[in-house]
Amino acid sequence: MITSVAAEFRDALPEGGRLAGLDVGTKTIGVALCDAGWHIASPAETIQRAKFAVDRALLALLLKKQTATGIVVGLPLSLDGTDSPRTQSVRAFARNIEPLGLPILLWDERWSTAAVTRTLLEADTSRARRRELVDKLAAAYILQGAIDSMASGGLTG
Repeated sequence: MITSVAAEFRDALPEGGRLAGLDVGTKTIGVALCDAGWHIASPAETIQRAKFAVDRALLALLLKKQTATGIVVGLPLSLDGTDSPRTQSVRAFARNIEPLGLPILLWDERWSTAAVTRTLLEADTSRARRRELVDKLAAAYILQGAIDSMASGGLTG
C-alpha cells in the first residue's frame, strides 16, 4: 500500500514498531529509523545507489534486520506543491519497493535537505562531512515530521 495520507498509513501499521525514513536521491538513499514508540527518528546510513534490484535487496535486508513495520519516503514536490520529474522518479521508486510488503507513506520533503544543510553549516561542518551526513540526516528529518504528525493527530502529509 502506498499513500500520501498519514491516517491511511497509520491505520495500515501494527500498533508501534519501528519505521524507516528514506531520502531517495539519484546517487544515494539516506535511511533513518525511529524507535518502536515513534518518538525519535535517528539517521541510520546512506546507501550508494546501484541497479534498482541491488538497492531494493539492500533495503530489504536493512528493513528486516531493523524489524521495520512501515516506510516513510520523502516526496520532493515543487515549491508550489506540484509534481516535478524528480517527484515522478520517487513515486516510481515507491512503486518498485511496494513488493517488500510494508505500508509506504509519501511525505512532503520540500524543505528537508535545505533545513539539514543549514543546520550543518551553522555547526561549521566541513563540506566533505556535510556530503557524508546530509542524506541520512534528511531522511531523519522526513521521518521525524511524519511521526510527529501521527503522534499529534495532525495526520496530513
